[in-house]
Amino acid sequence: MDRENMVKSVSRALDIITLVSMKKEGLGVTEIANQMDINKSSVYRILTTMAHYGYIEQDAESGRYRLGYTFLDIGSKLLDSLDIRTEAKPYLLELGKFTDEVIHLVVYDQGEVVYIEKFEGTETLRMHSKVGKRAPMHCTGVGKAILAYLPSAITEDILNRKGLPVHTQYTITDREKFLSELEAVKQRGYALDLQENEVGITCIAVPIFDHAGNAVAALSVSAPTIRMKDERIEELKQHVLKTGSNISYRLGYR
Repeated sequence: MDRENMVKSVSRALDIITLVSMKKEGLGVTEIANQMDINKSSVYRILTTMAHYGYIEQDAESGRYRLGYTFLDIGSKLLDSLDIRTEAKPYLLELGKFTDEVIHLVVYDQGEVVYIEKFEGTETLRMHSKVGKRAPMHCTGVGKAILAYLPSAITEDILNRKGLPVHTQYTITDREKFLSELEAVKQRGYALDLQENEVGITCIAVPIFDHAGNAVAALSVSAPTIRMKDERIEELKQHVLKTGSNISYRLGYR
């Protein structure tokens, strides 16, 4: 926006909020005035107004100003209102246009993944997946992407309850080998499903994190194995990682 069209006092108030948010112990009126190059009386009036509404509070002992709890209240309302499908859709569509392959979005639920979005590429690809369907975690790229970032106790519990049942001849069924696979996922940031769920289908997947740093969802690009060779995976990985990062950012992850 052109600065000429901004309301100066509102602009200054927002600048003060940004400054104060960067200092855990808060800032004094003089420090703020010096950093913004405006007089102390103007800073004081803005701080007093924001304090009235709870956006700023003053420490009784130090006299310094810091963010007020109103931001916490508003932040929690924003987080409650965030919908993964809505936030993810534009990024998934962009990834779909770039790859021209099938794009999936799943959420984690009770030891399984649930498909909540699917975008078909122009290439015909017959897959079992559909929105609303549940799938196991151990043999899907999206499942492994989430499992790798869950607390180890939860991962162990899922493996104990669900086991590592065979889906294809490529499914990893050895527990130690599978745990090593999850470590590899964490190291590189993405998971692969190398025909482990459906023969002839290869997927690359990444986790999606919420504001608290929890892996709550994942996205994947799926294609026929004949088309998804090592070079193709290498070509796609940065785009898939970037898409996951963008969606996580929209969910409040920093």
